[in-house]
Amino acid sequence: MRIIYNIGILLFTALIRFVSPFNHKARLWINGRKGWAETLRQKLQPGTGYIWIHCASLGEFEQGRPLIEAIKKHWPGARILLTFFSPSGYEIRKDYSLADVITYLPSDSPFNAKRFTRLVNPVMALFVKYEFWYNYINELKRRNIPVYLVSAIFRKDQHFFKWYGRFFYKILQMFSMIYVQDLFSYRLLKEHGIEHTEVAGDTRFDRVSRIAENAEEIQVISEFRGDEKLFIAGSSWKQDEEIIAAYLDRYPGKMKWVFAPHETDEENIKRLEKLLTVSHVRFSRFESRLAGARVLIIDNMGMLSSAYRYAYIAAVGGGFGKGIHNILEAACWNIPVLFGPGYKKFREAIEMIDLHAAASFSDYDEFEAIMDMWISDEKQYNLAAGSAGKYVKENTGATYKIIEGIGSDRINTQY
Repeated sequence: MRIIYNIGILLFTALIRFVSPFNHKARLWINGRKGWAETLRQKLQPGTGYIWIHCASLGEFEQGRPLIEAIKKHWPGARILLTFFSPSGYEIRKDYSLADVITYLPSDSPFNAKRFTRLVNPVMALFVKYEFWYNYINELKRRNIPVYLVSAIFRKDQHFFKWYGRFFYKILQMFSMIYVQDLFSYRLLKEHGIEHTEVAGDTRFDRVSRIAENAEEIQVISEFRGDEKLFIAGSSWKQDEEIIAAYLDRYPGKMKWVFAPHETDEENIKRLEKLLTVSHVRFSRFESRLAGARVLIIDNMGMLSSAYRYAYIAAVGGGFGKGIHNILEAACWNIPVLFGPGYKKFREAIEMIDLHAAASFSDYDEFEAIMDMWISDEKQYNLAAGSAGKYVKENTGATYKIIEGIGSDRINTQY
């Protein structure tokens, strides 16, 4: 199986290389890894033991970020090596100030794993949530370097627990400790003989709570909202936007409306504008005289988590595609959250629905019914809003549990 896995890695890399001339993200993936060994050698400080934190993409970075902040706080002399698999993570966070070295992770071949690990010689490694690269983890294990899986979550239908998944199950056995988000994952691993696991929770709760504590005022949104209630569609995609736009075009006066689309390129913004029959303005073009517009379109990146503070109700996109984006960024502001039907793999979404802090819609009629209920029934709204904020607060603390767990003699003596 190892041979098949390594062949698969080679074929995947070859495929990315083949499509790179025609695909921007594939091109970034390939170009970002060119000459990686020499680039890494130039960035590393000789004789320094790095704590290696690996994230697949931007979402996993947000889960790993509280750990980086905590490590720097507890061990100020610690040096962080941060790696990404995806361009959508690396390109946005390549200048993150708390990481000492930031780079792409070379493809998971046996040669790359040995060379990378030999160059870095990390004190320990933390893989965030879903990253299971056999050759890297095996090499760390072989070198007696502790490797942890953090903010992990497991389901019965995953290949680790199937008759054909023995090879991937062995990867779980190689981790020094697996910190899972919930009791179900803990029990599932235990049932399958994985004893080195603890329930720590999800570090995203700590992250969004920190964001709320330090969020900056956004004067444009405050001025645009005025004295009205505000709806924010965050990280929205086409299907989310079509349903929301149909509702606001029908009831534009119920509140003010903000779209923060997942893609902010000119073509996508223009597509969104064509959906709207009411007055609208882009964030980049906003002036006080335009505050009477009914819709504001945020045409930049990076402010959404702070923008939610102005909302009365939020909808988070992605539920009509591969999966919803971060609903906790909205919930931490004590507001109810809406999202599409593709939420079943997201523990927080299921739990928030059970608490009546969130709701899912699959078409216009469902969206309208939920909106009308929260707008017209103050008791139902207050229940949803209060439950959302309470849910986030009650689930913070994962970062502390993990830091306490990895704070072994090895890291304490190093720093």
